[in-house]
Amino acid sequence: MNTLIEITALNQDLLTYLAIDLLIAIILLGTMRFVSGLSAKVNTTEELAKEDNFAFGISVAGSVAALGIVLTGAITGETATSYLVEAVGMLAYGVFGLILIKIGRIFHDKLALNQLDKNALIKERNLSIGVVDAAGAIATAIIIRAVLLWVDGLDLSTFIAITSGFVVSQAILVIVTRLKERQYAKNNQDDSLQEALSQGQLAIAIRYAGQMISTALAVTAASYFFSYSPETLVVNLLGWLIFGLVMTVLVAILTSLAKRIILWGINLVEEVDQQHNIGVASIEMAISISIALILTALMA
Repeated sequence: MNTLIEITALNQDLLTYLAIDLLIAIILLGTMRFVSGLSAKVNTTEELAKEDNFAFGISVAGSVAALGIVLTGAITGETATSYLVEAVGMLAYGVFGLILIKIGRIFHDKLALNQLDKNALIKERNLSIGVVDAAGAIATAIIIRAVLLWVDGLDLSTFIAITSGFVVSQAILVIVTRLKERQYAKNNQDDSLQEALSQGQLAIAIRYAGQMISTALAVTAASYFFSYSPETLVVNLLGWLIFGLVMTVLVAILTSLAKRIILWGINLVEEVDQQHNIGVASIEMAISISIALILTALMA
């Protein structure tokens, strides 16, 4: 047993840090379910188990996954100076991340998808809106995690930096949504993307989800090029915004090229927009996320 511990580099301190982080994470993940029900004004047990509302389940799943992503940016492990510091840091960043995820959803509802009533549509079991809501939460969480890893310490300036990075990310996600709306209208005789989503067109929702998540991944690449400093925070965040937009455009161009090659001979507008081909839309989503992951890995 001692040999196994030595080989795997496990020690009592590491196991204690792991236990602290897991305990706080489970508590916060459970809290996220409660918060999701509170914001939607429903009983989560009845909505999930009795009403069998799959759209609400997908939405809650997105929230839980999003918080899990944020928590991975809050873990410091053995680099923490004490168990108390690790617990306080994990709890503080976790709660703050939970709040930002919920605020991000409000931003997405009021600014990006401002022409539909998300909560009402989810109550009506609209799977498309459930998928879009989950993707928005995950996209926000990916960027929050990047900012958590970017900042250093646990003081007021770090929370200001996290909040500022969050605002930058939401601005980029809104811009991308507007561009995708214009593209959809151009390809579909001025039809509305948001109207298509509210009508339950799942294929379009899946493709849009991939675009949101790939955009978030592209924005995180900025953290590799700017060093955190409270004194130059404004300059760094401005640079993050500009670089994030450049990376978003680059990912969009490369993704479009990759789709033409991988889905050669398939009319994507006809298959996804008009025939609602979920299979093709899923491949589009996978391509978008894959290209963003590869590009951000190359930048690291």
